[in-house]
Amino acid sequence: MTESEKISKNKDKERSELNRQEDYLLVEKAKANDQKAFARIAQKYNRPLFFHVARLVRNQDVIDDLIQEIFLKAFDNIHSFDKNYAFSTWLFRIATNHSIDYLRKKKLQTLSIDEPYKTKDGEITIEIPDDTSEADENIIREERVKIILEAIESLPERYEQIIRLRHMEEKSYQEISEILNLPLGTVKAHIFRARELLNKYLKDKRGSF
Repeated sequence: MTESEKISKNKDKERSELNRQEDYLLVEKAKANDQKAFARIAQKYNRPLFFHVARLVRNQDVIDDLIQEIFLKAFDNIHSFDKNYAFSTWLFRIATNHSIDYLRKKKLQTLSIDEPYKTKDGEITIEIPDDTSEADENIIREERVKIILEAIESLPERYEQIIRLRHMEEKSYQEISEILNLPLGTVKAHIFRARELLNKYLKDKRGSF
């Protein structure tokens, strides 16, 4: 690693740590019902949440409403935030769960596993044949979403957490390394192994349809 790369890496690490400390301070103020802290959190994470939710929910008309609901849910549960984790990880987990709940209720199309699911590190593919033209498409789509989520939840805890950070919250390898306090090489190895387990799970699922 060159000297300039080391300097850049150190600066990124410093920014990440400052960002985390700012979040912790805002959370403490929010717990004391500081409305300015609530507003700052909403301002800071509104745009990242928009893109995160948009990847899950393919209906632009409802995204703003979902984001407001996500913030309300987060603020209602702010006292449950664990400082052992990054605030962004906690918030994006709420966003993911809330978006999936919405999709399940509305039976809207989201992640499709009869087409490759594109991620930063490649594609995850599974095909579920549809042998009847009269099948309820919404139910089939919901089942596909369910299988993807089950695949992720079937992973050992250390792998599940790292996959959610990488593919749902779109964290970089370096950010994941800092969040989980793991060496960068370990992060990459865990992601590689987790993807192997996911693909095996999804391939095995083909026999169920």
